[in-house]
Amino acid sequence: MTHRIEHDLLGDREVPSDAYYGVHTLRALENFPITGTPISVYPQLLCALASVKAAAALANHELGLLDSLHANAIVHACERVRAGEAHAHFVVDVIQGGAGTSTNMNANEVIANLALESLGHARGDYQHLHPNEHVNLSQSTNDVYPTALRIAAHEGVLALIDAMGVLRQAFERKAEAFRGVLKMGRTQLQDAVPMTLGQEFSAYAVMLGEDQERLAEAAALMREINLGATAIGTGINTHPDYAAAVCRHLARITGIPLVTSHNLVEATQDVGAFVQLSGVLKRTAVKLSKTCNDLRLLSSGPRAGLGEINLPPMQAGSSIMPGKVNPVIPEVVNQIAFEVIGNDLTVTFAAEAGQLQLNAFEPIIAHSLFKSVSHLRNGCLTLAEKCVDGITANEAHLRANVEHSIGIVTALNPHIGYANATAIAQEALVSGTSVYQLVLDKRLLSREALDEILQPDMLAQPRAVTAARAI
Repeated sequence: MTHRIEHDLLGDREVPSDAYYGVHTLRALENFPITGTPISVYPQLLCALASVKAAAALANHELGLLDSLHANAIVHACERVRAGEAHAHFVVDVIQGGAGTSTNMNANEVIANLALESLGHARGDYQHLHPNEHVNLSQSTNDVYPTALRIAAHEGVLALIDAMGVLRQAFERKAEAFRGVLKMGRTQLQDAVPMTLGQEFSAYAVMLGEDQERLAEAAALMREINLGATAIGTGINTHPDYAAAVCRHLARITGIPLVTSHNLVEATQDVGAFVQLSGVLKRTAVKLSKTCNDLRLLSSGPRAGLGEINLPPMQAGSSIMPGKVNPVIPEVVNQIAFEVIGNDLTVTFAAEAGQLQLNAFEPIIAHSLFKSVSHLRNGCLTLAEKCVDGITANEAHLRANVEHSIGIVTALNPHIGYANATAIAQEALVSGTSVYQLVLDKRLLSREALDEILQPDMLAQPRAVTAARAI
């Protein structure tokens, strides 16, 4: 492999001649052998960084700080990155010291060398176009990096909301399909009162809808940026009109209605919006995991469990027990939820650990948020396609559970009286005879009246009580 020589404040280093990155990226690559996962695993972050650099070039050109040759070359290079080119050259580790400086320098160097290439110069020939002097003009890591994180997070959250919509619609379809399927509701894992399986699945859909709304609110917080703040929020080394100009260009490039924070000193050190987003992601994960717990419980068995619903069989479940099929899709979503909950704790500690005018721990905040968003999105789509869409109900078993449950005496209480209902419940519990049969045997209600009372539309919603038709 041939090399080129690049220089930084620590001296000269050999950089692979075919690399679009440069000496600063090389040192970061050597300094942070932490996860083995490069920032290129998050293409939305690379696209966001390229958008920021393009907007900066356009703003600097508009303000007379960058000539057309350099500005056009930088913008063209950024367009190539946004199109997916050179992503393999974004090699610094996702977890890094330096508050994201290594990521920013990686972007500066890749974009500079792409621009040099378009101008007919060799990679590393920075006298013609420099990573810091031109690509990073009017910028600091401390405003570039958090702005890119916000843009990438905004894009990711919107994709997650869409995926949650797919899952919500899957639950809504099942709610409609099961709207007339009567079953026993449970509280504290004990029989409660009857409901429909449709109502049970409708609740899961509503929970997802609520969290979609909360995520949309959190995404809105990502639209306030600190670009133009430079090092600590004072805007040192920028034109007085730069912040407004760069925000305008960036909003056009990304299609996001971005606004510049009214106090850039505060915005540069505050990561509260990331904490808020992480908390909503945790809320979503907790409720999604609860739903998956329910699906596993309702499908338990198939002979010795609740066995109320059937999940679609996806794979053999055991290397030793023939015929065993496990609820693997809800299980994997449970594990995603556990990860998201842990990521939220990481974000919390990282946010709290910031000092004075900068939070140095945004790389781990970014890594945690991007994992949570991406994995939740994939989990929602997987749960919808490979589980919820294929769920079926064991209707006869569900109906039998209702008829044999002690809990239906609650529904009969207005018709046969509290004393009779209590006596029936006690006898059913001791004898094992169903409440349904005991009511008939004691001639407290006719079969027609009992069947009418136990109709799903009678049991599963408020309804005025009329006089019972006793025998």
